[in-house]
Amino acid sequence: NKKENVPQLFRIFAKRREQVDRAEAGDIVAAIGLKESITGDTLCETHKPVLLERIEFPETVISMAIEPQNSGDRDKLAAALDMLARSDPTFDVRINEETGQILIAGMGELHLEVMCHRLERDLRVPVRVGKPRVAYRETITAAAEAEGRFIRQMGGRGHYAVVKVRVEPFEPQPGEPHFEFVNACGGDKLRGPFAAAVEEGAREAARSGPLGSYPLINVRVTLLDAEEHPEDSSEIAFETAAAMAVTRAVEQASPVLLEPIMRAEIVTPDEYFGAINSDLVARRAIIHATSMRGSNHVIDCEVPLSTMFGYSTQMRSLSQGRASFSMEPSRYEIMPKNLADKALGVI
Repeated sequence: NKKENVPQLFRIFAKRREQVDRAEAGDIVAAIGLKESITGDTLCETHKPVLLERIEFPETVISMAIEPQNSGDRDKLAAALDMLARSDPTFDVRINEETGQILIAGMGELHLEVMCHRLERDLRVPVRVGKPRVAYRETITAAAEAEGRFIRQMGGRGHYAVVKVRVEPFEPQPGEPHFEFVNACGGDKLRGPFAAAVEEGAREAARSGPLGSYPLINVRVTLLDAEEHPEDSSEIAFETAAAMAVTRAVEQASPVLLEPIMRAEIVTPDEYFGAINSDLVARRAIIHATSMRGSNHVIDCEVPLSTMFGYSTQMRSLSQGRASFSMEPSRYEIMPKNLADKALGVI
């Protein structure tokens, strides 16, 4: 519900563009100078509001650290990354609170390589990047209840909040959020601002799981009970108590590590089919189908992203550069415990 000024409209013809004054149904144009709009938003007249269905994008599956080659370019890098994130919903930028590093996340190695190339070529910001890391997630496999109490003196006043929650696994429908909060406490027990603070505390706790501080997904948090003080209760107290309760409940709910599974298609000449197939099996791939496309074999499979780093180089080596592949995110799946312990650094 924000007003947006559209200064210029253009029709794009490859490298050439032609400015136009208006666009009608069926026209494909580029709008320049938008300040609030991002991919997926609907622009319409204020007196004839229209809302088109938003495009649903998959979550990022790989991340890596990035920094400018010159320390003086840090602000310039931040502005450039913000612009790239606004134009590409599958590209994410965040700051690691513990290390202060800038992290970029995307759909795969190639995606992040392209973004870094755009930073240096188009936006003139030379950068250094770290090694890509898999964007793991965490979830729970059982239901559990816990209570959080925040009762103390801070800043010359009392803070009082008691919160009881239940956490349980749930499977969201396509396009729905992976975290759900349900207030089953009732308005007579908890005032509106405090209930909102409980939800915010629960969501904050879900951003960092107990195993490796990865975000929690496919979790429902239900507020069962709460206790407030007529004078000392505050929003910060309920937010903190809710975060404590959710953290304790998740620890008791058999948390597990999830890894991103990719859907891949490999096209290879017949003479290299055996080598390519064996290499995929060694990478924990599940092969769903093989077919022929002309004289080439087509392999459709699902494979963990963590095993696919550097795969393009290995595939070219096995096929003398004649095979090709494409890959896209499919879903998250529970990681085998021995591999999860290795990923988390547990001995």
